[in-house]
Amino acid sequence: MARIAKIEKREDLSPEHHGVFDAIAESRGQVQGPFPMLLHNPELAGRVAHLGAHVRFEMGLSQKLKELVILTVARELDCRFEWSVHAGHARAAGISDECIEAIRARTEPSGLTAEEADIRGYAQELLRSHRVSEATFAAVEKNLGARGCVELSALVGYYILLACVLNSMEVEPAAGGAELDPS
Repeated sequence: MARIAKIEKREDLSPEHHGVFDAIAESRGQVQGPFPMLLHNPELAGRVAHLGAHVRFEMGLSQKLKELVILTVARELDCRFEWSVHAGHARAAGISDECIEAIRARTEPSGLTAEEADIRGYAQELLRSHRVSEATFAAVEKNLGARGCVELSALVGYYILLACVLNSMEVEPAAGGAELDPS
C-alpha cells in the first residue's frame, strides 16, 4: 500500500488543476504510476508529465533502445512498478525474453548489438558510478552523436526521478505484472 493517498480522480483536485489531471490521463491513457503521488503538487506533476511525453515520444532514440535503458534503470534502482510496466513494453519493442531475464537477474544480456550493449553500458555506468568513462562516452557518441548522448543521459535521469517517487512512496505494481525482487 502506498505511503500517501493516491490522487486518482479528477475530483480529488481543485478545479484549477483539472487540466493537469486531464493532460496526464490523455497522454498515458490513465493516471497511474508516480502521477497519483505527484499530483499532491499539481504543478510538479504537470511538468514531469510534459517532460515524460518529450522523453518517451519525441526524442530520437528508438523505442527498443529506450526500453533497454528503462529496464536498466528499473533494475539498478530496484523499482518494482517501473519494471512491471516496462518489461512488457520492452518485449513489444523487440527485446528478447532472454535479455529481459538477464537484466532482471543482474547478468549481462547476450544477443545485444554493439550499439545496444554500449547504450546499456552507458546507462549502467552512469547509475553505478554517477559518471561515464571516456571510453564509454566515446563509443556512444560515435553512434548517437552529442545530441544522442544528451538524450540518453536525460532518459536515464527521467526514469531515476520516477523510480525515486515510486520507491519512496512504496507504489506497488498491479497484480499479474512482471515481477522484480530487490536481490
